[in-house]
Amino acid sequence: MSANRPIIPNVLADRYVSKPMLELWTEEARVIRERRFWVSVLKTQIKLGYDAPAAAAADYEKVVDEVDLGSIRKRERRLKHDVMARIEEFNVLAGHELVHVGLTSRDVTENTEQSAIRESLELMHGRFVAALARLEKLAKRYRDQPIAGRSHNVPAQVTTLGKRFATAGEELMLGISAIETFLETYPARGIKGPMGTAQDQLNLLGKPENVTGLEDAITAELGFNHVLGSVGQVYPRSLDLATVDLLIRACAPLSSLATTIRLMAGNFQATEGFKEGQAGSSAMPHKMNARSSERVHGLYAVLGGSHAQLAAIVGDQWYEGDVTCSVVRRVALPNAFFAADSLVQTMLSVLDGFGAYPAVINRELTTYLPFLATSRVLLAAVGKGVGRET
Repeated sequence: MSANRPIIPNVLADRYVSKPMLELWTEEARVIRERRFWVSVLKTQIKLGYDAPAAAAADYEKVVDEVDLGSIRKRERRLKHDVMARIEEFNVLAGHELVHVGLTSRDVTENTEQSAIRESLELMHGRFVAALARLEKLAKRYRDQPIAGRSHNVPAQVTTLGKRFATAGEELMLGISAIETFLETYPARGIKGPMGTAQDQLNLLGKPENVTGLEDAITAELGFNHVLGSVGQVYPRSLDLATVDLLIRACAPLSSLATTIRLMAGNFQATEGFKEGQAGSSAMPHKMNARSSERVHGLYAVLGGSHAQLAAIVGDQWYEGDVTCSVVRRVALPNAFFAADSLVQTMLSVLDGFGAYPAVINRELTTYLPFLATSRVLLAAVGKGVGRET
């Protein structure tokens, strides 16, 4: 890592993602999260018999928020190990070398990353519920607006505009329910050491019940109700894939609806909203492009990219674990949440600004109505004894 490296922006982080989501994944947030983990472990180890001065934990606690990323990166260039660089920096600030005793790097990174994942998923749950509320509102507003329903993009039968929003809402409800179930059962890796045996903690604390007590206390403090019983160095990467799969399931109906809104806007049946002073085209002043709806589908494609990246590393762990997954997860996990957060935030603005043009909708319906009525004619004929195929 050269000190003079140019800064290449993360487009999702710089342009689209919300501040609360971004703050969960900054490098500073990672450092602080790990330091709090180390302090919690140290305090609990002391209570369980680790012979270290209790005042040391307070010294570490005082400097938790003193983050100098430049200094940490300098140490990493020398050590060739990012976790060791963060440990060394923390020790120098506190004036002790007492954290990370009996731990492996993955005890720290796995649990704190899972904590960030869980908090991000909880934030997205709220976003999806907000979108569901908007869909309910629009479903009620347009429940009595008839429209030519389409299958294969061809007019088929009469439906209502409200039903389009209700259909998206029902699929979104399934996605929200799946997220809630996952959050209830999502397990932490726990404090298991390099091979998943917690041997170093047993050597330090002396009794198996102390090792269990340490793990239970720390994972509960991190907010987990469940802990994996048998892991190696890393937790199953299938959990990462399952997390992003949940985001895809919940975002899918919003992306599909955004595409429908784009098509309706192209037929002058609806608008995603167009505020005074907004420019629709650099060349054609009359255009009111559905740009936000287009962005929704684009962000859905980005989310799918993260899913594909994580799918490539599931089932590719050697023995008790390796780090082939590291660079993929550093890119795919934050980007997945950034894309999902940006997608829902954008879709909320589309739903809030949505407006229909009933005159255009009714004119199209009138044009197609003789053809849309043929299925009723068919059933009436069958009711009078005519063979269906006849």
